[in-house]
Amino acid sequence: MTLNTFALFVHVSGAVGIFAGMGAFVFGVGALRRAQRVEQVRLLTALILASSNLVVGSIVVLGIAGFYMAITVWGIQATWIVVATVSFLLLIPLGLLIFGPRTQVIAKEAREAPDGPLPEPLAMRSRDPALSAGLSVYVGVLLGIVFLMTNKPPLDVSILAMVVATALGLVSGLLLWWAGRFQLRVT
Repeated sequence: MTLNTFALFVHVSGAVGIFAGMGAFVFGVGALRRAQRVEQVRLLTALILASSNLVVGSIVVLGIAGFYMAITVWGIQATWIVVATVSFLLLIPLGLLIFGPRTQVIAKEAREAPDGPLPEPLAMRSRDPALSAGLSVYVGVLLGIVFLMTNKPPLDVSILAMVVATALGLVSGLLLWWAGRFQLRVT
């Protein structure tokens, strides 16, 4: 085994970790929308926060191995790497501005609330459509990056692929946002 094949293994393992963490995160947010009791919200926010840690750790692993491979294997002429890296970096605000603060507030309120039915403010936060909508964009961009990694297209196709992936994530996210806002009014 060469250092390059080991770096590829680590890189792919990082990608698997990201998608495993995002899968748990998506499950947690979906279940959170249906939670009826404070105890359920506590359990689900613990899952969401743990999966967030898995995603962040996997991003670091993927990034280190990816950076190594970009320098030693692909070089600067692989423009798909630049597009994938920029796309990946653009996901940071979603985590820092939407996912992190919202889940932290929900977890804090659930820790402080007594066992039993959800108080109305916690119920509203637990069903925040921004979480579902943001996750759709996040997953869309991640899938676009996987497309780039597997197809290694030229610059124009790379940019187009990321625009399409982001647009699909945004459209599905807006549909979830709309459905979530409608659900909040109905319930």
